[in-house]
Amino acid sequence: MSSLLFSPMALRGVQLHNRIAVSPMCQYSADDGFANDWHFVHLGSRAVGGAALIIAEATAVEDIGRISPQDLGIWKDAHVEPLARITRFLELHGAVAGIQLAHAGRKGSTLRPWEGEGAASPEAGGWRPVGPTSTSFGPGYPEPLALDVKGIARVVRSFADATVRARAAGFRLIEVHAAHGYLLHQFLSPLSNTRKDEYGGSFENRVRLTREVVRAVREKWPDELPVIVRLSCTDWVEEGWSLEDSVALARLLLLDGADLIDCSSGGVIPGVKIPAGPGYQTPFAEHIRREAGIPTGAVGLIRSAMQAEHILRTGQADLVILARELLRDPYWPLRSARKLHAEVKWPMQYERARN
Repeated sequence: MSSLLFSPMALRGVQLHNRIAVSPMCQYSADDGFANDWHFVHLGSRAVGGAALIIAEATAVEDIGRISPQDLGIWKDAHVEPLARITRFLELHGAVAGIQLAHAGRKGSTLRPWEGEGAASPEAGGWRPVGPTSTSFGPGYPEPLALDVKGIARVVRSFADATVRARAAGFRLIEVHAAHGYLLHQFLSPLSNTRKDEYGGSFENRVRLTREVVRAVREKWPDELPVIVRLSCTDWVEEGWSLEDSVALARLLLLDGADLIDCSSGGVIPGVKIPAGPGYQTPFAEHIRREAGIPTGAVGLIRSAMQAEHILRTGQADLVILARELLRDPYWPLRSARKLHAEVKWPMQYERARN
């Protein structure tokens, strides 16, 4: 029986040679948003390792949209060429280059994980972040400036401008980051969005910003290239954003031009107990795929080739998106092909290691 994991997948006019994607994983290693040799090696090695789609980490559409002062950025034209150096290498080795466009909102201006938690000081490059309200993410985090309607419009324009730069840099897929408690998710969730205007209150109002961003990105992006959206499919809190909310939004995003939902969860408030375990988010991908009629990607503690194959064979998702397993082993796709008896092309330089 042929492997589904190593079967091709089309997203609009883009053909993936297998169904393995590299999840966007923040490296916290940029200076003023610029990609450097670390990003080149980190992303390039996964292309050599056989992943079909490689999505660059959360890349800020505004300087104040970074999570940490060391995040990647795409808010100015000078960021384009260092990113283009990477996309050229990815495409040369058969991978589709994707980028996650992001705005951290109230979770911005924070320390890198290995430097602690909470706000980055002005001396460490910190700034005052923005959010749907002036409520901070939690104790020790910076107090955001509540966005007014003019500020919201600026954010939407920033996503659109970043889309133009992403194409100039050679990317062929955009992921809009609306998950993990960052700005778009902050507007989606009633736990963080207590606004009383047209961007708060009802479901229709809370999803407005995410839909405006996706439509703005789609308008600036070529019709033949895909736009996907990462959602936190649940806040894991009864009063928060729910899986059924995600289904309803996915139906709308399909109309807005989205091509796939990347199904993650959590992140909008601290201290939530998440029942993490192998494949714990895969049921979200299956439910949204079935109920919203849109392709989905499964992500979260997917570790083995057989597990990934099972997700696809049982119709739980269309794409498998790996994070930590590909940090442990950039060549996981090549090794998994052997386990699943799939014929794949190895880099000529590594051919001696095939058998």
